[in-house]
Amino acid sequence: MQSAPVSKYRQFPPVHLPHRQWPNRTLTHAPAWCSVDLRDGNQALAQPMNVEEKLEYFEMLVGIGFKEIEVGFPSASQIEFDFCRRLIDENRIPADVAIQILCQCREELIIRSFDALKGAKNAIFHLYNSTSPAQRQHVFNASRSAIIKIATQGTQWVKNHSQALTAAGTHLRLEYSPESFTSTELEFSWEICEAVTDIWQPSTDNKIILNLPATVEYATPNVHADQIEWMCDRLTRRDKSLVSLHTHNDRGTGIAATELALLAGADRVEGTLFGNGERTGNLDVVTVALNLYTHGIHPNLDFSHINEIREVYERTTRLEVPARQPYAGELTFTAFSGSHQDAIKKSWSAQKPHEPWDVLYIPIDPADIGRSYKAIIRINAQSGKGGVAYVLENEFGYALPKLMHKEIGKIINDVADTKGTELSPDDILAVFRREYLERCAPIVLQHFKTTEHDSAVTCRATLTIDGASHELTGEGNGPIDAFTRALFDTSLPKFEILSYSEHSLGKGSEARAVSYIQIKTERGRPLFGAGIDTNIELASIKAIVSALNRCALQTATGT
Repeated sequence: MQSAPVSKYRQFPPVHLPHRQWPNRTLTHAPAWCSVDLRDGNQALAQPMNVEEKLEYFEMLVGIGFKEIEVGFPSASQIEFDFCRRLIDENRIPADVAIQILCQCREELIIRSFDALKGAKNAIFHLYNSTSPAQRQHVFNASRSAIIKIATQGTQWVKNHSQALTAAGTHLRLEYSPESFTSTELEFSWEICEAVTDIWQPSTDNKIILNLPATVEYATPNVHADQIEWMCDRLTRRDKSLVSLHTHNDRGTGIAATELALLAGADRVEGTLFGNGERTGNLDVVTVALNLYTHGIHPNLDFSHINEIREVYERTTRLEVPARQPYAGELTFTAFSGSHQDAIKKSWSAQKPHEPWDVLYIPIDPADIGRSYKAIIRINAQSGKGGVAYVLENEFGYALPKLMHKEIGKIINDVADTKGTELSPDDILAVFRREYLERCAPIVLQHFKTTEHDSAVTCRATLTIDGASHELTGEGNGPIDAFTRALFDTSLPKFEILSYSEHSLGKGSEARAVSYIQIKTERGRPLFGAGIDTNIELASIKAIVSALNRCALQTATGT
């Protein structure tokens, strides 16, 4: 990097727009969407999609709800031409979906493009030429007037050669893009768009699409919004024009630029699923659409099964959706921080079915996009007690008492710290079972039975303690009290029961009872035990044995 001061680069000039309106507006409805996955996205792939993959992708886009889909550059290659023809000849395009093709301002390419479109019910002819000063100087060596002539001549050719197509019943619309709009002088962008519109003569029933692309992102999103509002205010046929956006992501702000430009008056958005595109990518339509949805605005696109969409995308493009991609990434609905986990658990529990969504750290209900409530929280050494308890309850049904959360949280975190990796829900369950339900030393419960007379309960139990069998009898006001008194006649440490809770695990005849009991010995700290059995009485006794075994381990290890 150059040392300060930086003279190699210059600031992007602001737009003089003293009465700009977009900062005071809010979005109220979804724009028209156009997917450019199969053209702009496909050309950016190291291994472009084959025809069968493009067909599958096209059907997915239709299923999502796109009404405008750019399918290729049919005059540029035979594969693109054949794909367009196959869509039409095999009647794969729904009546309410328009296919869009891209073409340069050259007559032979325009004629070839119309050959590709024969028989289409709805089509958008996307015409473009480059307009920026750098393009004019270094690529075309042409003046402003020469660049305008390229655009207007191309428009006239489209108009002339479209007559046979429209006479045969095709509904045709024109889209014009002054490529590199954001690095073109605004006055010149306006002049060339006006000139093209003069030739095309759109109507309110068949509007021209003026696509104003951020072919390369040079400025902050507010400047892009100013550019769009400047254009929207000055178009003489604004009521007969659809202002379209096509942002790239070179500065990492393509989404923000699009959202602000919609506030500035744009009507339409071009982009790709998950932002696939040249260099740093195109606009991610999924994110913009679901951002609208989380503000109560239906995007008119359906991402209810986003995992399936991601699977098709990754398989056909050979790209991966990043783990932290908004909404669709593998880790989008996870939290490793203990404080975050606790907040998620508490706010989720407080969420009422018919109230606005307000779960901390999760701005959208995962179920709305086909993602599961399960494994919302992932566990590593940084996780907290709330996260572990959440996983055990929501994945496996163990509703641990709140006082137990800290204890199990530390155990799980110690295991995660030792392993140095994230623990899966199954890993967490295995640790819980090993620590609480399967520990069988030094005490093993062999037999337990109670009898009741008057207001007292008598228990008879057989225990193995350090390998020796013991027959015990005790009497109390209930099974737990009777068993506790019976244990006083052994060498086990004296203890008191601090808390007790239980719940059912499962439903119907297969349901089992789970008991959680916290005890404290004279010399040790409070510890929980857990027991599970089809008999709630026996589950409680197993929980006491579990707690005593854990106390013995505590004493032996000095922990």
